[in-house]
Amino acid sequence: MTTGLKIRNFVQGKDEEVWLKIGNEAFKEYDDFRPATIEDMEIREKNPIFDAKGMFIAELNGEPVGRMNAFVDKMREDKKGFIDDLGVIPSFRRKGVGRELTKRALQSLKERGMETAETWTREDKPACKGLFESMGFELIRVFSTMKRNLDSLPSNIGEYKKIKIRTMRRNLDDIKLLNWIVNETFKEHFDFRPETVEETRHWVENRPWCDIAEYFFGYIDNRLVGHVGAGIDSKFIKYQGIKRGWITTIGVIKDLRRKGIGTSLILHGMECLKSKGMTEAVLGVDDSNPTKAIELYKKVGFKVLYKDLTYLKRIA
Repeated sequence: MTTGLKIRNFVQGKDEEVWLKIGNEAFKEYDDFRPATIEDMEIREKNPIFDAKGMFIAELNGEPVGRMNAFVDKMREDKKGFIDDLGVIPSFRRKGVGRELTKRALQSLKERGMETAETWTREDKPACKGLFESMGFELIRVFSTMKRNLDSLPSNIGEYKKIKIRTMRRNLDDIKLLNWIVNETFKEHFDFRPETVEETRHWVENRPWCDIAEYFFGYIDNRLVGHVGAGIDSKFIKYQGIKRGWITTIGVIKDLRRKGIGTSLILHGMECLKSKGMTEAVLGVDDSNPTKAIELYKKVGFKVLYKDLTYLKRIA
């Protein structure tokens, strides 16, 4: 370990500002960055699955220089843990800080009974890729972040014309509906585990990174067959000066896919963002998604901005 380097546990109720300061310094080089706030941190800590046990802060000669979270999802049945939030302040990189944080994260996950550890990084971050690969992580999945301008939206490209789309209300009945349709349409997806109603309610009501958000239900003959979400982060717009919105979620019931329902839903989501003054939309997708969602997004005009790489390591 680098001389003077110490890895310590995050102390909830005391270290929030330190955690944010490290992250805001470490991630400000990203083109989709905006500073995280104490309000964002408070919302995160209210999440039903939040757990500070695996959060670590690296200090070099007493100065906070890095952070990492070894997360155990208490709702999962498998023994997979997750390593995320790795950030090192740029002037302290290449001093072994990231490696020591990763070692501590793996140790923490193993102590809590995990058998594998999953992590991820962007394809254009060779230092982070090199770190994980040198520590025995293997690439298992590739995701794409995609973008589309909203100046001119397509039509008559295979939409399901008879679908009825309505806005989700912010009541418990509709939150339960959203919870059901999300679980039903995502159950084949990579890393899926059923989301609880309490979790759905949390991200609908709090929305830490999309303070303006709408969710829509799609119906055919009174049957709920799909959903789409559209979100706007006003803090991002103010910081970056880019009128960007996100397609936050979209899904179609399995037996009704390939009929144009997804096309109708995503077009509706983009129309929602455009009506609120957004000039571009962004979304994320698993390149190996069994629904072949990436082909839908290409069809409606989205193009790849960058790739995210997911890695796995056995630790048992």
